[in-house]
Amino acid sequence: MIANDKKLSLFLGGYYFFYFALVGVYIIFLPKVLLDLNYSAVEVGFIYAAAPFMRFLLPFIFKNYISLTPKVYILSLILTFIGSLFFIQTIHSFESYLISNLLFGASMGISLPYVETIALATLSKQHYGKVRLWGSLGFMGIALWLGKVLSSPDEALYYLSSTAFLILIFGFFISKYDTYSHPNVKDDASFSLSKYWAFWVSVFLMQVGFGGFYNFFTIYETDHGISLEMTSWMWSFGVLCEVVMLYFQGALLRRNLLYILQFATLVTALRWLLLYLYPDSIEMAFATQSLHAISFALYHTAAITYVFSLYTQKKLAQQFFLGIAFGLGGSVGAILSGEIYGENLFLVESIITFMAFLVLLIHQRRKRTL
Repeated sequence: MIANDKKLSLFLGGYYFFYFALVGVYIIFLPKVLLDLNYSAVEVGFIYAAAPFMRFLLPFIFKNYISLTPKVYILSLILTFIGSLFFIQTIHSFESYLISNLLFGASMGISLPYVETIALATLSKQHYGKVRLWGSLGFMGIALWLGKVLSSPDEALYYLSSTAFLILIFGFFISKYDTYSHPNVKDDASFSLSKYWAFWVSVFLMQVGFGGFYNFFTIYETDHGISLEMTSWMWSFGVLCEVVMLYFQGALLRRNLLYILQFATLVTALRWLLLYLYPDSIEMAFATQSLHAISFALYHTAAITYVFSLYTQKKLAQQFFLGIAFGLGGSVGAILSGEIYGENLFLVESIITFMAFLVLLIHQRRKRTL
């Protein structure tokens, strides 16, 4: 049994490492690649809205028509790899590249919730963080490496396809540990979003607030005279802080998860405000990146753990979390940040994130009466 647990941890660690290395290529380097290929900021916003929008649609399809079985999951891994290959062929055409991103987003939206459910069901809270931090290391590693060696758009796309292939390999072995039954989803009508609507609105707004960071942080910093290599170090420093939090967060997660979510949301609003107030400061940019430990690592783990405890349909609940937060929230955030990109970008993001904090207070009050 212990040997099996070690094998699963190895496969999960490998999956997280290459999954978030892929995410690193996608969100750190490809936006600037698109600008170098003469895409406008608005076009970049629409491109980066495509994949999240598919993640938002998918849970509704799975709720009514499909069960997330190992076969469906493996198919999603294959389509992720195929989608990354399509990027190489289509990146010079806005319309074709947009379609490729829709396929890519759909397949990615299936993969991660499946793996998160298995990880949360089989690992303790302390062990989950120590396995999940391999994803942060993958993100940091690719940021540092490509920030130093990237010389052409094609090179970034080759790294994207390579990581997608390795996700397929590790993900295949994880599917062997799926012990959940897969009943017809239409037979269970108990799943409700409206019961906890304020929570879902809050996670949506939280990710809308991240839109400027995920899609335009690299562009924002380089526009203020900071080099691409230094910006990649900023990304990596944020992830290093995230790794430390993931390793030690187990004790914190035994506390009230709603209080943790409120605290993390408020800290994130402050983070974006500081980026707005000090756009030219390398020191302040690094300081705000240190807050990634709270606004991403602690928030994300607390949120998925909280969702896991709210619903009996664990995989569907994780799909909806990814879909509403990183899907709809990420999609709206990408379009909004593309439309408003400029000096006031992070001021707007800070206001939106503070609204997420206020709605979370409403959720806390409503939950006491349910």
